Amino acid sequence: MPPAADTARLLVTETFGPTLQGEGPNLGEPALFIRLSRCNLTCQWCDEPHTWDTSRFDLQEHTRTHTVRELSRWAQTHPTELVVITGGEPLLHQQQLVGLVDALVAGGKRVEIETNGTIAPLPEIRGDGVRFNVSPKLASSGVSRSRRYRPEALSALVEADSICKFVVTTAHRDADLAEADQLVTEHPFRQVWLMPEGITEPVVRTGLRLLADHALVRGWSLTPRLHVTIWGNQHGH
Repeated sequence: MPPAADTARLLVTETFGPTLQGEGPNLGEPALFIRLSRCNLTCQWCDEPHTWDTSRFDLQEHTRTHTVRELSRWAQTHPTELVVITGGEPLLHQQQLVGLVDALVAGGKRVEIETNGTIAPLPEIRGDGVRFNVSPKLASSGVSRSRRYRPEALSALVEADSICKFVVTTAHRDADLAEADQLVTEHPFRQVWLMPEGITEPVVRTGLRLLADHALVRGWSLTPRLHVTIWGNQHGH
């Protein structure tokens, strides 16, 4: 890794783990998490608003600056193979992420980058050992379509190693599913997941029951939020 990449600095809300990946194709797998600060969207049901919402949080109080070297060394102190880079929106920082991803993969880690699908990833972070968990935001997020839907970014992510995951709200289930259908028609991700919105176990469980048949009829997968079931909405899990 070039020296400049090694000393690149990232805005970090928290690092935690080993814990269990609570969502998607690696559900239940031990994982380390690096949560980056800042986001380009403002979803009304966001469960990590302290990464972006300046109207409710002092972001400086929730942000630390770490170098790529510090983060990669932290990850290498654990035998856990999977490292999840989440946010916020990690691809806001992708120039700095190049060095971190390179270091993690070189150290034998597998990297998942969670993204809202509005920013096309650089070629430098689309290599072996990196998968993008793409969660396009739907109208129920409260974000305007012009901000949350960037077709060129989604097209680039379809071509990368990626899966697509839609957060579906109970109150707007039919509209959410119709929008998800349209998006997958236009951007044919190879793997698609549905996940109920919710930060309590009863709400998530109800959402799973309501979504199960919809996932089956489409040939899509269904994911719970395992961390909510186990730990509730606590940070650091």
